[in-house]
Amino acid sequence: MLSTQTSENRAASPMPPLPSMEAGRQRQGRLWSNLKEVCDLLHISTACSIATDELLFQHVQFKTGQRIHTIGQPFDTLYIVNSGFLKTVLIDEFGNEQVLSFPMKGDMLGVDGIHTRHYSSEAVALSDCDLILLPFKKLTALGRVHLELENVMYGVMSRELVREQTMIGMLGALSAEARVARFLVSLADRFAQMGYSSKLFNLRMTRHEIGSYLGLTLETVSRTLSAFNEIGLITVDQRTIGIKDPEALKTLRRLPPSRSRAKQLATAKLKAETQATSAAAVDTAQLLAV
Repeated sequence: MLSTQTSENRAASPMPPLPSMEAGRQRQGRLWSNLKEVCDLLHISTACSIATDELLFQHVQFKTGQRIHTIGQPFDTLYIVNSGFLKTVLIDEFGNEQVLSFPMKGDMLGVDGIHTRHYSSEAVALSDCDLILLPFKKLTALGRVHLELENVMYGVMSRELVREQTMIGMLGALSAEARVARFLVSLADRFAQMGYSSKLFNLRMTRHEIGSYLGLTLETVSRTLSAFNEIGLITVDQRTIGIKDPEALKTLRRLPPSRSRAKQLATAKLKAETQATSAAAVDTAQLLAV
């Protein structure tokens, strides 16, 4: 059965703050953000009656592969992603992982620990990450005094639950190809919200992790990405994905059979060769006319 992890697997100890964080200020050798900066990161309005500069929240940095919290670990903190990419997973008694989400900038972690006061999932850094700590006791104490803050924080938690419910509904209703297509569209949208390119980006997660998240095998994910590449919806270069036709990805229901795709590719190739030959013939005729 799942149990509290050993001290080696618990949340990694903080490292010295990185010099290029997007928000925050130095205090006692660490990086901190005020309430307004935290609310801006979460895309919520700041509680106007609170003196934001008097409330500071500490940043903690994690290296790729480090665990932020583990299953069964006592709950005391919510985390907000300031930069970096993570995954949250369930782990069964046989050590098998089920990926639940891929948190990134502006997402909140740790909500699943509120009910039992123990985290029911594990969070792992997929890249170097900077997280902001929200001690839950501090947050609830503020909420009792400032109801507007409590309401907006409930809204953030509800937003996370709605996202999970949307994913569950998608898994039950869509084909394997459509799941991968919607995942890529969703990822592109998130990159755009963070100010990055939505047309060309690197996957921080492996194909196996994508498959676990979407309820598919690694082979199915790899085969589907290759098929998308073949028909021109995306380009694939290892973990680098280029989105060529986002509208087609949004509406895709199922790919045509492989034989039909091969015939389409052959027809397109023949058409391109014919056009190139015609263009060359025209150029030759123009030169002879001169």
